[in-house]
Amino acid sequence: MKRELGIARCGLACCLCSENERCGGCGSGECPDKDWCENRKCSIDKGIAGCADCDEECKKGLLGKIKPYAFTVFVKRYGIEALLDCLERNEKNGVVYHREGINGDYDDFDDVEKLIEFIKTGIRS
Repeated sequence: MKRELGIARCGLACCLCSENERCGGCGSGECPDKDWCENRKCSIDKGIAGCADCDEECKKGLLGKIKPYAFTVFVKRYGIEALLDCLERNEKNGVVYHREGINGDYDDFDDVEKLIEFIKTGIRS
């Protein structure tokens, strides 16, 4: 885990991304997706660090996918440091962020609350 890369504006975990050897993270300006990322553009236009700092209930861009949406909800509820702590602990306990391509253990969910519980515990219920 590269904790210093933190969480992307959309909620994805740059710190655990399999691309983080080539990418400095969302905040670096080096993200290969920066030109098309709707969440990056929106948060910059609003002058906020990311979707978790926004008061709107929104599912545009990558927030239409459960993982970034749940990570954003988690940060709104518990804070970014709590998310990073959980992700770091889960990684040490064998939870994989990107197992095949960009899919891993956080992707096989269809319920936001169940994914948030998995983030908190590292255990599938």
